Amino acid sequence: MTVEPERLETLLARLEQERADAHREYNDRLTRVDQTLPPRPEFPHAPPAYDDAQITPLNLSWDILPDGEPAIDGSWKGRLRGFIWRLIGPPLVTQKAFNAALVDHLNRNVAAHRESERAISTTIELVREQTDATLRFHAALLSLLQSLTLYVDTKDRTVGGQAQVVNAAIGALADDWLKHWEALLIREERFESRHRYDELAQRVTLAQQSAVLLKREVEHLIAKGLQMSVGTAPGPGALDSDAGNLDSFKYVGFEDRFRGSQDAIRERLIDYLPVFAGATNVLDVGCGRGELLDLFRGAGIGARGIDTNQSMVQVCRERGLSAERADALAYMDGLPDSSLDGLIAIQVVEHLEPAYLTRLIELAFHKLKPGAPMVLETLNPACWVAFFESYLRDITHRWPLHPETLQYLVQASGFTTVTVEYRAAVAATDRLQYVPQPTPCEGVELNPTVTDLVDIVNSHADKLNARLFTFMDYAVVARR
Repeated sequence: MTVEPERLETLLARLEQERADAHREYNDRLTRVDQTLPPRPEFPHAPPAYDDAQITPLNLSWDILPDGEPAIDGSWKGRLRGFIWRLIGPPLVTQKAFNAALVDHLNRNVAAHRESERAISTTIELVREQTDATLRFHAALLSLLQSLTLYVDTKDRTVGGQAQVVNAAIGALADDWLKHWEALLIREERFESRHRYDELAQRVTLAQQSAVLLKREVEHLIAKGLQMSVGTAPGPGALDSDAGNLDSFKYVGFEDRFRGSQDAIRERLIDYLPVFAGATNVLDVGCGRGELLDLFRGAGIGARGIDTNQSMVQVCRERGLSAERADALAYMDGLPDSSLDGLIAIQVVEHLEPAYLTRLIELAFHKLKPGAPMVLETLNPACWVAFFESYLRDITHRWPLHPETLQYLVQASGFTTVTVEYRAAVAATDRLQYVPQPTPCEGVELNPTVTDLVDIVNSHADKLNARLFTFMDYAVVARR
């Protein structure tokens, strides 16, 4: 016989009723416990103190014959004393013995009577204190049992809140499944209506073609506007420059996606701040999104940037940085000689043709003050990972520069102190790992061929690591 599962509403109602019944039964039993607590009893008073006022007089007067038996001789007085002593002497001797025994008994029981009275008083007080402590414990226990109700109620609220969270999660899952179900239905309808999909694809293609035509029309209008403003045909570079603005946003997105976030770039460039410490006129060639300019501003270093990408310049200006769109050679050629406190170009020189690069370095030598630093950072093509994963990805790269090549170009332009600093080491986990040498076992000799083979493999790993997995970037740091 199949038992039909209980409905959720019925189950919740039954559980709530069971909880209410248990709560009521608990309170009833708690009330009975409170009623069974005995009242505080009336304790007897301590016994009166032992009366020993007559002890001392009794000890002084118990001896009724202090002189003992009277002297008896042959004189008539002696015979009279003897006669009288024979009449009253025995009772007196007996009375004296009784008095002695009674006083001795009283003396021996004085301490016992005093100790008994003190023990009874102490016992009554201890029983009273213990009874009070028991009553206080019962009261605290009852208070604790009463507080359990509030504690259980809080647990109920916690469970209720958790149930609401679970219900919300179930609802969210249900909504998500519903969305998936609707998406599946839409997909099913889409596949069932293939001709509608084809029609949509045709419209997307048409929209893309329209966008291309619109872009060309805008470029035409720019060229036409230039012609109207000067009355002559625009130069070949002017049209390319203005039309290039239409595509400049794409390279901003490219850097956001492949080069890394601005915070990550700032973290990587912070090591250059000490090189330009105290400078007030530093030029950042190819400033890009302004990560280095932002660091310079935070360190109190005066700097401005130039870039040929208008969208990059706009990003800098929106953050309050000093940047302008300019060609590096044209801009630097207009600067006075020995006017710059420093020059830096991060990931720029690989975008330049050789003639342009050599002219840029020569201009930098003339425009920098004596002793001023110049930093040229670029990708390290001697590291194959950097070349194949980073250099080839960017279509704006023109010429890979080996570290020794760029160092020579800087030295040949007149700079005296020129060093190469390698940066961004390839992670150890990405490098080729060594093969561990086999561990010798007792009674088993290692095969020399195997150990030699391991040494050869590890030697090859060193050679490959030195070419494939070294440093992603390097910087030529020079001073005029």
